[in-house]
Amino acid sequence: MNNTSAQSPAVSRILQAIRAVVGDGSVALHEPRFAGNEWAYLKDCLDSTFVSSVGRYVDRFEADLAAYTGARHAVAVVNGTAALHVALQLAGVQAGDEVLVPALTFVATANAVAYCGAIPHFVDSEERTLGLDPQALRDYLGATTELRDGRCVNLATGRVIRAVIPMHAFGHPLDIEGVLALARDFHLEVVEDATESLGSTIHGKHTGTFGRMGVLSFNGNKVITTGGGGAILTDDTELAKHAKHLTTTAKLPHRWAYVHDEIGYNYRLPNINAALGCAQLEQLSGFVEAKRRLHARYQTAFAGISEAHILVEPEGCRSNYWLQTLLLDEPVADLRDELLQATNDAGLMTRPVWMLMHNLPPYRACPSMPLPVSGSLEKRIINLPSSVTVGSA
Repeated sequence: MNNTSAQSPAVSRILQAIRAVVGDGSVALHEPRFAGNEWAYLKDCLDSTFVSSVGRYVDRFEADLAAYTGARHAVAVVNGTAALHVALQLAGVQAGDEVLVPALTFVATANAVAYCGAIPHFVDSEERTLGLDPQALRDYLGATTELRDGRCVNLATGRVIRAVIPMHAFGHPLDIEGVLALARDFHLEVVEDATESLGSTIHGKHTGTFGRMGVLSFNGNKVITTGGGGAILTDDTELAKHAKHLTTTAKLPHRWAYVHDEIGYNYRLPNINAALGCAQLEQLSGFVEAKRRLHARYQTAFAGISEAHILVEPEGCRSNYWLQTLLLDEPVADLRDELLQATNDAGLMTRPVWMLMHNLPPYRACPSMPLPVSGSLEKRIINLPSSVTVGSA
């Protein structure tokens, strides 16, 4: 039995608001839903014996993803981290380069930079979107870098800043137009991290399709899942061909010979995972609508809570609301851990935002701009139960 007598009044009110939405019993943070053709497609895949990296479901999944997002090409890979890794390589990121990465992100964003032998350079976010703040970054780069031979050079380290990775946190679209303008002015490549925002749009255009490349993830906790899985989106036909080549061990086509013309990766999505993805993608529009209805219910439940609010999509954007995001007000930020304990003790799986990247042991020595907003958000964000079935009974 949960002892609520020791809870602060604000925590009790917030707990009651969550219960009003999710109902009784234990509730997971995010679970997949399999209610379509998953069993049929998986059986068809098994019957065909094509369960690995070759098969018609891989081709279909890529075509369906391209059609849904509006990208000219989609290249399916084993996970979102692999997609980021290869996209950064294709963007020209080299060992010793720096890449601008939001401090407020999942560790995979920074790890993909490190896989290239490059150095993450951590930047601040804005509270309105939780995403990279292009104006703050513009001011920072203006004071700390210079353009040499068409390249952005960090004056403190002497290294080239090659690229920027804007990440749409929890599916909420960030100010991508501001990021693209910044990238043009400072000669940066843009690799858009849309791993959490499948189904989100900005002025009707799908996230992940604004820069030369964007990446998606289909992990088990994402809006749709292939078990694992990710994809690279691009309108550049040559880039897409190169991405597919690199992620298929860089093997040259031949009926029997094994010739690999560059260092490649065994990153192709298996056909059996793609079969699951095809069935999930057929239901994606319904999943997004369910999440948007859930968001509306949370907003209603929290309308009377003065200490916190539910994050709302920016104007002109449409969020998939992958993870519903509660933002505590600054004066009650110290209640975050009490609220996390109270909700999880009650069987409600809630989670804080990730530890900021510059505080993680592998990245403490990396360059960083001042991070006042990210530091504040880290103390105040709580993700609420967000499965498409939550509160639908």
